Amino acid sequence: MKVAVTDYSFPDLSIEEGLLRGPDCDIVAWKERRTPRELTELVADAGAVLTQFAPVNAEVIAAMGRARVIVRYGIGVDNVDLAAARARGIPVCNIPDYCIDEVADHTLAFILGCTRQVLPNALLVREGQWGLATPLEGLRTLRDQVVGCVGFGRIGREVLSRLAPFKCRRLVFDPMVPPEAIRAAGCEPSTLDALLAESDIVTLHCPSTPETRKLLNASSIARMRPGGIVVNLARGDLVDTAALAAALESGQLSAAAIDVCDPEPIPEDSPLRTLPNVIAASHIASASPKAVRTLRETAARIAGMALRGERLPNIVNGVEPAGAP
Repeated sequence: MKVAVTDYSFPDLSIEEGLLRGPDCDIVAWKERRTPRELTELVADAGAVLTQFAPVNAEVIAAMGRARVIVRYGIGVDNVDLAAARARGIPVCNIPDYCIDEVADHTLAFILGCTRQVLPNALLVREGQWGLATPLEGLRTLRDQVVGCVGFGRIGREVLSRLAPFKCRRLVFDPMVPPEAIRAAGCEPSTLDALLAESDIVTLHCPSTPETRKLLNASSIARMRPGGIVVNLARGDLVDTAALAAALESGQLSAAAIDVCDPEPIPEDSPLRTLPNVIAASHIASASPKAVRTLRETAARIAGMALRGERLPNIVNGVEPAGAP
């Protein structure tokens, strides 16, 4: 059976090959992202498809003649047309628990980086100067802040748990979670409007869905506290990029820290690359040696399970494989 890898950012596929390659299995991979038309040729005869960022849309899925599973290297599955895969009876699996601590740690680093002005002051010293790099008002005490978290899944809960020792007020908006579960974590359930109005810092930890795309836009950012901070380590399209840049330039937002953006990479002429009140990273919050190995091993094992007709974990589109008991 053939395993097709649509794209990957790793140096090689030695981990996947060690777990999958054999006399009855071959891996065919493209490292760089290709167009959907090109992908149709790669996946046509594949028994399993592994994908990282490539657009696995309805056209690509329609070309899959033998696929028993599509596995996403990651938590989010917004690059895969789940409905099209469901219509074809192809399970889509993700890796939901491989980088929880990494992203939660990175979120705290971003929050503290913004509230304590870490980057501007480090750059000031590097430039040979001394003193405060920003007005005194820019240096905030986290205990005095209200942090609003959109999303109370695995990562959101870990972020809020890490914030607890800082003794800040923590608001949560997640319509899928019972309020008592949020209160049990020491946080306050909130509506989105109330969270935006009351939070000094808004951090996003929800999936990209039709309901959440451009959740932060010109209108919703205007409802935030003047001088608020936006932190996004979830998906770039949760935020209207133009509206975010405009709010940072006008002062409606005092800072933003983003590991994701729409589009990616951030265009070279985007103000998000040069504004002094922006911390931007290149979608690397999930990275650590342990996390990347877990991600790749889990993806390969799920592909192998599908080829053997075994029951699959982490199915996100409600399709059980035909061979599962």
